[in-house]
Amino acid sequence: MKNILNAPFMEEMIRTTTNMYAHGWDERNGGNISMLLDEAEVKEYLDTDQVIRSIPTGFSAPELDGKYFLVTGTGKYFKNVQYAPDVNLGIVRIADCGGTAELLWGYTDGGKFTSEFPAHMMSHVSRLAVDPANRIIMHCHPDNLLAMTYVHSLDEREFTRTLWQMETECIVVFPEGVNVLPWMLCGTNEIGEATAEKMKTARLVVWAQHGIYGAGKDLDETFGLIETAEKAAGIYMKIAHLPIRQTITDDMLHQLEERFGVKGREGYLD
Repeated sequence: MKNILNAPFMEEMIRTTTNMYAHGWDERNGGNISMLLDEAEVKEYLDTDQVIRSIPTGFSAPELDGKYFLVTGTGKYFKNVQYAPDVNLGIVRIADCGGTAELLWGYTDGGKFTSEFPAHMMSHVSRLAVDPANRIIMHCHPDNLLAMTYVHSLDEREFTRTLWQMETECIVVFPEGVNVLPWMLCGTNEIGEATAEKMKTARLVVWAQHGIYGAGKDLDETFGLIETAEKAAGIYMKIAHLPIRQTITDDMLHQLEERFGVKGREGYLD
């Protein structure tokens, strides 16, 4: 077997968690990531017949049966992943129609997957149904997007339009816009189900007064998606209290659609 710490997916996960902590998006043990892995690739590094232990999940997701995920651990600090990946990360295989996660590697201190595991898995189901290339679910707490949920309307159209107007690239990067959930208790099936429903129509779901969920084909794309929205939110928070003399108009946004071959969410532009 190859050394799993040299696996490209492992190296990229370690780089990304380290970068996210450096950005200040994942204070203490805040934030979590799950990555859908290719079975054939996993078998280059692990004997998949050797299950370390089975962990109940408390939810149902039959669509994920037999799928493999690399997942950050509950109570773990992103800053420590680079130093002890086997403690802070785990590879699990979904079994029993989603009711069980079979641990194949990691969580060597006896830990388990993130408390947001239900929201991650339910979101994977939603995104895979829309685009089978979406293999990443990423949750973090970016300062400006979080701040924006205190002062801006949580109406999804208004929230999206504000972000699109803050930076030229936004409609190109997330033309489907941003979906928003009001504050809900985290770590529950209820917020998982609500997030998964929102994931059917957008790759970004803001949790008001909490953080954001992003989905994408790989870690770079998903990180960049959140990074772009967070940059736009930062611009908004800097200027929201000032008189606005000019902005990116709907006509300009239509020009961007045509230039970059994207289509803004139906009904979001005049």
